[in-house]
Amino acid sequence: MQGNLVIIIAVIGGLVLLWGGGIAAYFLLGRRQTVVEERLGQFTQSGQALAPAAARGAEAEGPKASFLGERLNQLLEGRGFADNIQRELGRADIKLSAGEYLALHLILFIGGTAAITVFELATKATLPVAIGIGVASGLGSLLLPGIYVGSQKKGRLQRFDNQLGDMLNLVVNGLRAGYSPMQSLESVGKELPAPISTEFRRVVQEMQLGTPLEQALANLTRRIPSKDLDFVVTAMNVQREVGGNLAEILDTISHTIRERVRIKGEIATLTAQGMMTGYVISLLPIGLALFLFLVNRPYMMQMFESRNLLCGIIMIVTALLMIGSGFAIVMKIVDVEV
Repeated sequence: MQGNLVIIIAVIGGLVLLWGGGIAAYFLLGRRQTVVEERLGQFTQSGQALAPAAARGAEAEGPKASFLGERLNQLLEGRGFADNIQRELGRADIKLSAGEYLALHLILFIGGTAAITVFELATKATLPVAIGIGVASGLGSLLLPGIYVGSQKKGRLQRFDNQLGDMLNLVVNGLRAGYSPMQSLESVGKELPAPISTEFRRVVQEMQLGTPLEQALANLTRRIPSKDLDFVVTAMNVQREVGGNLAEILDTISHTIRERVRIKGEIATLTAQGMMTGYVISLLPIGLALFLFLVNRPYMMQMFESRNLLCGIIMIVTALLMIGSGFAIVMKIVDVEV
């Protein structure tokens, strides 16, 4: 009976994994926005729809959003948490809608739970233990999309900040050569690499469709939460109100931003050892626990036996809380504001 149950669950788990993997691959690789859909998304609700820009031209055309994605988007339309998710996806330049992002969480949970449950049953674990470990693994897999989005957003923001000094130099040279501010911003979209070229090309497109410069720059600051960019946008808005030499103002800001980038690099070098120490100390006990679970499972499974279950859960929760608090303290120490 136990062997038949394992076979049935293995078949069901395999089908779930194939289904989930196919849908996830379609969401991540197959979905591309058309130019029309992209522009409609850019300018609805005063530019607050933060769907990331797709490639321009004929190569930007591709399959439309899936029926499942459209239905989920309709259900989530107008909800605050969906707008926050879409904003974070836009800042990370991930071409997913809020509905597809939540569907990916569901796929990972079902797939992770099924895979680990089947694996545990195949290793002769009892059904309650296998299901418990599978559900815990599925819940843990829900953290993966958020970690990936956070990493992409942080890397994109860092690249944008590093390119901001070059962008200001290009704008200053254009203004001194007689270009208008719009022409100078348009040269940024043509000359510099992504992500700064993508964002300023979008600013120029909004202005060409009738959006005032102040509103287009405000939309840019929503998409890119950068303090250095706030300085630039504030300077441009103030100059338009009271007048003055915009090229000289931006040249001064460019020097300040370059110095901040240099200081940030020096601080990152000095704090790299402390940051790496935090990662090693935090991941070492987790890695050791996983290693013991693989090589000496009876030893680790004593915490989940009926007579030790409460004590085992308390030990695991306490360990995770201590590891998390220690990691947060170390990251706070090495996080130096510039």
